[in-house]
Amino acid sequence: MPPPESAGAGRYAPSPSGDLHLGNLRTALLAWLFARSTGRRFLLRVEDLDRVRRGAQERQLADLAAIGLDWDGPVVCQSQRLGLYAAAIERLTEAGRTYECFCTRREIQQAASAPHGPMGAYPGLCRDLTDAQRAARRAEGRSPALRLRAEVTEFVIDDELHGRYTGRVDDVVLRRVDGVPAYNLAVVVDDADQGIDQVVRGDDLLPSTPRQAYLASLLGLPAPRYAHVPLVLNEHGQRLAKRDGSVTLEDQRRAGAGADEVAARLIASLGFPPGSAADTLARFDPAILPREPSIFADDGLLRPSGSP
Repeated sequence: MPPPESAGAGRYAPSPSGDLHLGNLRTALLAWLFARSTGRRFLLRVEDLDRVRRGAQERQLADLAAIGLDWDGPVVCQSQRLGLYAAAIERLTEAGRTYECFCTRREIQQAASAPHGPMGAYPGLCRDLTDAQRAARRAEGRSPALRLRAEVTEFVIDDELHGRYTGRVDDVVLRRVDGVPAYNLAVVVDDADQGIDQVVRGDDLLPSTPRQAYLASLLGLPAPRYAHVPLVLNEHGQRLAKRDGSVTLEDQRRAGAGADEVAARLIASLGFPPGSAADTLARFDPAILPREPSIFADDGLLRPSGSP
């Protein structure tokens, strides 16, 4: 029997744009360990609002099961939840917290790179447009995205591994030019709606988390507990990708390593004795997790960064 809903939930939320690589699988394993070790449900959500590759979702689920992970309830797809996102946007709009943005990427980049420009933040070019200015942009054939009208520039979160973290908040996109809900909105709405109170994901997403926590506060939604875990990088210190060799479970199988062996390698890279996911659950302790990324080497092993 799965834990009751009152126990809360953790989750893993891949995008079905291709096969999961070893870094993805390790993050999924960690999300599972965090959830199961704290008595939470573990949910899977497919974030399919962007590019979807045919058959990728099925292969991803098969790979997660192959390394010993299980999940509670049906897999949820974001494409089936558009009404929830629309309702959240409507609430923010009625509260006066949104505005239309007609900027091109080039205009944003030029404004942000100007002297004294806001580094890494939307520069607010469309924040105070008049009705006449918006009408003129529409007459030019421009379609607007919808942005949040943020009232703060920073927000603080607490993270299991990084401690107290202060990050930038700007006027994030809520709905893209093509009408598709943006990631920062969808992930906040989904986590609250699914009762997810524990989010474990790669630490490359840590800088965006204060924006999401702030957005959750505006919607009156509880922010989950966060744990941003180190990534797996290639030997050049870059995020792992298909071009880096035998990085998927299927690649590893072709090289002679079965799913159980791959799972044992992933677990060893986390500082635990090699074994299965189930074996590791009994001894899982976040305190001993590495704080630095691991490096995927030519021999298919994961090593701490900085090691020979």
